Amino acid sequence: MAELKVNSAIVKKNAALCRKRGIVIPTFAQMKDHTLISDKIKKALKPIGLWDINPVNLFRINWHNDRKTGLFGNVNFLEIPREITGIDARVIGIVGKYFPTGAHKVGAAFGCLVPRLVTGEFDAVDQKAVWPSTGNYCRGGAFDSALLGAAAVAILPEGMSKERFKWLKDIGAEVIVTPGAESNVKEIYDKCWEIKKTRKDCVIFNQFEEMGNPIWHYHVTGPALEEAFNSIKGPKSRLAAFTSATGSAGTIGAGDYLKKKFPGMKITASEALQCPTILNNGFGAHRIEGIGDKHIPWVHNVRNTDAVTAIDDEACVRIARLFNEPEGKKVLAQYGVKNEVIEKLALLGFSGVSNLLSAIKTAKYYEMSRDAVIVTVFTDSMELYGSRLRELEEQLGKYTRENALVDFERRLLGATVDYMKELTYTDRRAVHNLKYFTWVEQQGRNSDELRRLWDPSFWDETFERVGEYDKLIEEFNIEVGL
Repeated sequence: MAELKVNSAIVKKNAALCRKRGIVIPTFAQMKDHTLISDKIKKALKPIGLWDINPVNLFRINWHNDRKTGLFGNVNFLEIPREITGIDARVIGIVGKYFPTGAHKVGAAFGCLVPRLVTGEFDAVDQKAVWPSTGNYCRGGAFDSALLGAAAVAILPEGMSKERFKWLKDIGAEVIVTPGAESNVKEIYDKCWEIKKTRKDCVIFNQFEEMGNPIWHYHVTGPALEEAFNSIKGPKSRLAAFTSATGSAGTIGAGDYLKKKFPGMKITASEALQCPTILNNGFGAHRIEGIGDKHIPWVHNVRNTDAVTAIDDEACVRIARLFNEPEGKKVLAQYGVKNEVIEKLALLGFSGVSNLLSAIKTAKYYEMSRDAVIVTVFTDSMELYGSRLRELEEQLGKYTRENALVDFERRLLGATVDYMKELTYTDRRAVHNLKYFTWVEQQGRNSDELRRLWDPSFWDETFERVGEYDKLIEEFNIEVGL
């Protein structure tokens, strides 16, 4: 792997900006292990709100934010009880709501932006950071940019939730709207090419090809999942599987970390049934906000993916209503779900529900016992989709007890292993080769680069690069001099 190139002049320029704004940048190691964060930083954090545009909030880009103290504690996770899942295996998901912006994508954006900032590949003074996304990534990128004093441009489809657009405008980002909704990634790429050709002051941070995305998840999300598992495991417990929507393929990179620690576990990729790219080379559109598709991201280590599930977006929508509407909560209580759990189910946004369903299908497919633990990620919460619930009520009417009973019995307890496939070696190679059509034919990559991605050593070297990034961050902070 090529050595990192450092533009010292731009680094000094970026450092001067950070000095003026009072910015200290956390290392990846500090985001993984909050005990490495200094008391000085912790003291500065106490009066600052989680979503405040204050540079010290860079240190809250982790899975350990304590809502009560404003500092740090154990990893935030939620176990979904068997009364809901209907399976023997235990399911736990780490919670994205307690990140700044209310979603974990702010971490992926950090992983893409900061390495370029401390190497001088990005000039935070004279260049704008462009964040192409179907939603949460561009929110995270705009937030990180604001904390670091850089201008941000957010690109996202017109069909995304109203909350996303309002927040981006409130934070001061330039917003560019593209046609379509969650599945329309190609239109976003087209806009990026237009910007590359016409706006020389812009730098594209494409989460689908930026290795900083899976690097952050490998080193931060992976250990958080391991910590959650260790906190609930019994003497016979085994970490059996990790399920994650593919999306940008950043989050599923946490599975690469887990496989190093638990070699026998399975990684299940999840996608929308209405657009089953891995499962069936399919196309279409869907309503599971938080997962883009219709292509295989450059940063997806497909060789490590054991199975794929396709999740019906109708099931996600119905379960979201079940978890959040009064009649749904009453039915859950009737089936023995504790009130303390019911009140926490709003921690699952649409993609979180999708990941939960994928975990249930994985457990049933592999016939997992009570000793098995499946970990997943609840990427964001329904706090970001209040308008969607109101729209559903306008379209479908009030959510009734009968609706809740049907949805609970059919969509959760009745979940089956249809639209699921265990991937052979040749299946995975075929999925990997699909990258050619997006990345070589359309996005300027070459065939040799694509072949290199199939080599496991490439990923080992990529993930090991974090040590170089942390060293550069430490040197950068010394240059800042705070």
